[in-house]
Amino acid sequence: MRTLLTSAQMRSADHFTITNNPIASIDLMEKAARAFVQCFLRNEFDTNKSIAIFCGKGNNGGDGLAIAHLLIANGYDNLKVYIVNFTEKQSDDFAINLQRMQETRCKKTIINKAAELKNLKADIIIDAILGSGLNKPLSGDFEALAQVINKLNKKVYAVDVPTGFFTEGKLPKDYNGIKAYKTICFQRPKINFFFPESAMATEKFEAVDIDLDEVFIQKQESDFYLLEARDIEKILQPRRLFSHKGTYGHALIIAGNSNTMGAALLSAMACLHTGAGLTTACIPRSGLTALNATLPEVMALPRDEYTRIEDPKKYQAIAIGPGLGTEPDHEKLLESLIMAKRPLIIDADALNILGKKPDLIDKLVANTVITPHMKEFDRLFGEHENWWDRVQSAKLWAKQHKIVIVLKNQYTFICLPTGKIFINPTGNPAMAQGGMGDVLTGMIASFKAQGYPAADAAILACYIHGRAGDYLAEEQFVVPASQLATRIPKEIKKLISK
Repeated sequence: MRTLLTSAQMRSADHFTITNNPIASIDLMEKAARAFVQCFLRNEFDTNKSIAIFCGKGNNGGDGLAIAHLLIANGYDNLKVYIVNFTEKQSDDFAINLQRMQETRCKKTIINKAAELKNLKADIIIDAILGSGLNKPLSGDFEALAQVINKLNKKVYAVDVPTGFFTEGKLPKDYNGIKAYKTICFQRPKINFFFPESAMATEKFEAVDIDLDEVFIQKQESDFYLLEARDIEKILQPRRLFSHKGTYGHALIIAGNSNTMGAALLSAMACLHTGAGLTTACIPRSGLTALNATLPEVMALPRDEYTRIEDPKKYQAIAIGPGLGTEPDHEKLLESLIMAKRPLIIDADALNILGKKPDLIDKLVANTVITPHMKEFDRLFGEHENWWDRVQSAKLWAKQHKIVIVLKNQYTFICLPTGKIFINPTGNPAMAQGGMGDVLTGMIASFKAQGYPAADAAILACYIHGRAGDYLAEEQFVVPASQLATRIPKEIKKLISK
């Protein structure tokens, strides 16, 4: 996993690298510029396009000047640099790169006021005005310049961070900074890039390696960690000789209603394909034919008006909620399982029941996993104005109650009882269809039944769920949940064979 750092910690990583490698700060800036340009050239290989680079007078602007020099060396002759002269202060490395630029054929213009920017006709804009560390919205000429650039409606590449964007902490409702097509950031993505509000500032981002000291970075204290394939490869266990269905546990999926049997089928299908030795679906009697016809490997526990799970200890994992409904009988069923002191996987309608009966939340036992999307989370824990606060609440509740909270979104936040927050990077908009959460619930139940700890089960399920969707999205506009479920064992095989 990759430790994600605040802007202050990234500056410390810069300083540590400069001091201990050792490397001059101007040479580290050159490395950053080269990494940016290499990434940029993979996206923009037409040297006939015109480029305008806006450079502030700090180190972000120094990066921009170095980038300008390298792009000219790569054949971009139609390039112009705009020096944003809104402050008297300038960094030493900016001054060095400005002097170097004076010795080249690069065209430059000094902007003393935002109103001076007129008749800009560049095809591409590179934003190197202000870097990370900003903690208040833009104002004055910086705000005015951002609005002028945004109104040009050009493709913007941001250097490390879009001007005006907060790299961590609460994001303002009304973002007034530069809106980038892509941000090319150095060594690590910014923490706030994983929050939905970041879409106001950048459509996409990519982190490029600039040889900062990785040992130092990984040792820094952080709440946020980015999952990688190698983390999953370390957790996954191969199947051994002489193992049998009993080796891989028995999962119970309590799901479905007369009009929502699809949710139960998807969850049971995912549990089956993720590798549980035995899967039982507790469903209404009206769904037995559908279950037997679709998933003959899955056993059925017919659910009457009020069914009590007589011996919950016989199951190594119990998931409840997909398509269940919130009728009083289901409230009683959920409450009985909670009072039996069994760790559960709770999703969908079972979360809605918890929202109506918040006293049950305090009775959840350690290692329970809950999997809310945004609205479900707020029904459980109160309204939140922004995603930073929402994730901080999830961290607090997970730690206090010793549960795992899987807060679902484009980038899912897996909040553990330790206080750590793992961010899952897999998944894509093609997966934005009904049933995906049902599949994820079945996967978590399956991994839990196989003996993985609750935290590992959630991490494995989220990563592999998204990875299966990423594979299918390479050739498909949308990815149906049922198709994703059948892709799961292939992705597990690929990961475990490395």
